[in-house]
Amino acid sequence: MKEILAIIPARGGSKGLPGKNIKLMAGYPLIAYSIKAALMSSSITRVIVSTDSGEIAEVARFYGAEVPFLRPSEFANDLSTDLEVFTHALEWLEINENYKPDLVIQFRPTSPIRFVHDIEICIHKMQSSDADSLRIVTPAFHTPFKMWVLDESSSQMQPLLQQDMIPESYNQPRQNLPQIYWQIGTLDVIRTEVITKQKSMSGLKILPYIIEQQFAIDIDDLESFHRAEEMILKFNCIKF
Repeated sequence: MKEILAIIPARGGSKGLPGKNIKLMAGYPLIAYSIKAALMSSSITRVIVSTDSGEIAEVARFYGAEVPFLRPSEFANDLSTDLEVFTHALEWLEINENYKPDLVIQFRPTSPIRFVHDIEICIHKMQSSDADSLRIVTPAFHTPFKMWVLDESSSQMQPLLQQDMIPESYNQPRQNLPQIYWQIGTLDVIRTEVITKQKSMSGLKILPYIIEQQFAIDIDDLESFHRAEEMILKFNCIKF
């Protein structure tokens, strides 16, 4: 049986929505939905939370996750990367417990709308492939081929993206442009050695798993928090 580790990153500091990881959503802390999603998966063998906050750690343990360490503050600031957080977690587990999983799954608390069958399909797709990782994506709400970068020195702007095959893509009908997908934080599945050896959270071979736009929630302010709460109450997703 493969050893599959779920890591839920949840730092204490949040400027956009202070305390969001333990803010009550439909009566339960936001992080509890990610913990429950990981625990409900029949494929996942271990669930831990990486946090620098004692308060978040206490909530996480109450809802069934392990918190084997508190994350050092240097990996818990606004500019900390997923790679730093996951490298620290995997190194700590290997050094202190001689534990090394085959796959690592990231569950971001800020994307709480999940379904068990999606989790299982994503894990199965990774196990039956030679891919480095899998990410959940959804059709992008807006095409980047009609986006611009402003040049302050010249007071002009340049297109963000262009394709050689589509001159002046920003002047093309949307139907003539490639379908673009936006990655969301519902879950990522990554081979452990991609993180530890390639020093990457994705590697080069990345599988997609496409979900509907309506389930693409990424909480970063009060408005998106309330939108996620409405989705939790409306749909038969993983909830309490």
